[in-house]
Amino acid sequence: MSTKPFDPRQELDLEPEQLPRHIAIIMDGNGRWARQRDLPRVRGHEQGAKAVRTVVTHCARLGIEVLTLYSFSSENWKRPRAEVDFLMELYRRYLIAERDEIMDNNVRLVHVGRREGLPEAVLHEMDTTVSASAANAGLKLCLALNYGSRGELVDAIRGIAGAVRDGRLEPDEIDERVIDRHLYTAGLPDPDLLIRTAGQQRISNFLLWQISYAELHIADVLWPDFSVEVLNAAIKDYASRSRRYGAVPVSGAASRQGEPA
Repeated sequence: MSTKPFDPRQELDLEPEQLPRHIAIIMDGNGRWARQRDLPRVRGHEQGAKAVRTVVTHCARLGIEVLTLYSFSSENWKRPRAEVDFLMELYRRYLIAERDEIMDNNVRLVHVGRREGLPEAVLHEMDTTVSASAANAGLKLCLALNYGSRGELVDAIRGIAGAVRDGRLEPDEIDERVIDRHLYTAGLPDPDLLIRTAGQQRISNFLLWQISYAELHIADVLWPDFSVEVLNAAIKDYASRSRRYGAVPVSGAASRQGEPA
């Protein structure tokens, strides 16, 4: 993983301020990639892990602030036991294999999701890397592992209700900022760009609160085939859009892309 800084204008023909601060990706298509090649599904997951390194490396080089990868949803526990066990072992090995690269390149690892249910071996390696990288100031790599957005909202509501019960919070003080502070993503900017691979057009219970103003980009490629070129295309698509957050632009004002408003 090489994160030597470079000017995005060299590769993307974009100004640094046109890049998204936070990219979130729903990584879809590992199983289909393997099936198309008459391979076991686990081979698709292995190949998908290689695509993760490619994306993390490129986002770090671009100076992206946050990258959140939907690695394992709370619904994925319904998959065959052998596949789930393989995925957990793959995560454990990934956390060990990438630890030195994460440290060498100033990447900070963040876990997004519930700890309950994850194997102790995975939690140990994850906690080790999270702790070791906590002071790193580069890309924040958020692994959404055992994550479900509805469950996240339930946990947030429980936390807020507990604060009200204990007298630490008044009901009238509950606002969007309070909710933000009780989410797994507390302290992180909301995603600017949400990418889904494999041509699917579903949110799949991912960051439902946080993506309220994210730009959506659907990539037709299966996740194991996701490349720097595909990511660059998504970023350029993002940069071509006018982000108004529900407001009406001032007459005569130019959009962020320099186009007429």
